[in-house]
Amino acid sequence: MRIDVVDSHTGGEPTRMVFGDHLGLAGDAIQIRNELSRSHDWLRRTLCLEPRGSDVAVGAVVTPTESAEPGYDVVFFNNVGYLGMCGHGLIGVVESLRFLGQIAPGRHTFHTPAGRVTVDLLDDSRVEVKNVPSYCYQQSVVVDTSHDRPVLGDLAYGGNWFFLTDHTDHHLGSINVHDLHEFSLGVRAALSRAGLTGPEGEVIDHIALFGAPSDSTLSAQNFVLCPGGAFDRSPCGTGTSAKLACLAARGDLLPGEVWRQEGISGSVFEAWYEPAGENQVTPYIRGRAFVTAETRINLDPEDPFRHGFRLNSSLGLVDPGMRPGIPL
Repeated sequence: MRIDVVDSHTGGEPTRMVFGDHLGLAGDAIQIRNELSRSHDWLRRTLCLEPRGSDVAVGAVVTPTESAEPGYDVVFFNNVGYLGMCGHGLIGVVESLRFLGQIAPGRHTFHTPAGRVTVDLLDDSRVEVKNVPSYCYQQSVVVDTSHDRPVLGDLAYGGNWFFLTDHTDHHLGSINVHDLHEFSLGVRAALSRAGLTGPEGEVIDHIALFGAPSDSTLSAQNFVLCPGGAFDRSPCGTGTSAKLACLAARGDLLPGEVWRQEGISGSVFEAWYEPAGENQVTPYIRGRAFVTAETRINLDPEDPFRHGFRLNSSLGLVDPGMRPGIPL
C-alpha cells in the first residue's frame, strides 16, 4: 500500500497532508474524524509517529466537501489524537493545495470538527485564516503546581482548549525550551488534578506561556505545549486565537488592532479580531507556509512498525506499533 503525502511547515511547525477521498473516506469533517478514530487510526499513527514522523508532526486529511458550498473538509491529528482545529496546519494545507494547483488566490472554505473556517490566499502566498468564534471562559484561574508560588492564568477556547499565562520565570527563548517544557507539563498536570476543564468537561490539553518578544515591533512571544507533550514551533494559530479572546475580554486589545505573535522559533503570526457577540470574538490569523516535500509512503506488510511506534523518554515504548486487528 502506498500513500501520497505533501509535507509543509508553517513557521517551523510541520504539517503532513493526505487526500481522504483517495483512501475511501467520505462525509463531513466530524464524520471523517469519527471514522478515522474508530476504524482508520492506523493512518494517524503512520503519518505522525516514528519511524516516519515525530512527536512534532501534525497530519491533515483533506476531502472535497459534499455540501452545496464548495470547499474542503479537513481533519487534523497529532501523535496522540485528533484536534478540533489547527491554525498552522490549515495554513500548511492551503499552501499545499496551492502548490498542487488545486486552488488559486482568493477566498476558500474549510469545514473542521470545530466549525466552518474561511481563508484568503493572498497573491504573495500568505494566508489569512478567519477562525471559529473564540472566547475566554474563565479569567485569573489559580493553579497550584507545587512550585514556589501558584500560577495565574486564563482558560480560553480558540478551536482547541488552552490555559494561558504570563510567564516570567524563564526567558521564552529557544535556549530555555527544556525548562519551559517541564514547567508547562507541570501546569497541565496541576489543571488535571484540580479538575479544571471547559464548560462541558473538555480537557484543557494546551498550555500557552507568554512573555516579552525578541523585538519591540512584536507584541509577545509564546511557548505552547501541545496535547502529546511536544511544543509548537510556530506561534500557534488556535493559541493566538485564544489569546485574542482573552485580550478582548480584558479590553487590552481593540477590534481590528494587530497583535504580532512570535513563536518559540522566532516565526511570527499577525492577528486581529472582530466582535462576534455573547463575549466571543472572530479571530483572524495571517501567516505563511512552505512546501518541503512530496512523499510517497510505503507500507510493507512485513514491517512490524509500518503503523509507527512512540518512545517516551520517561515511560519507554508507550505505543509499540503494529497490533492485532489493525488493517494494513
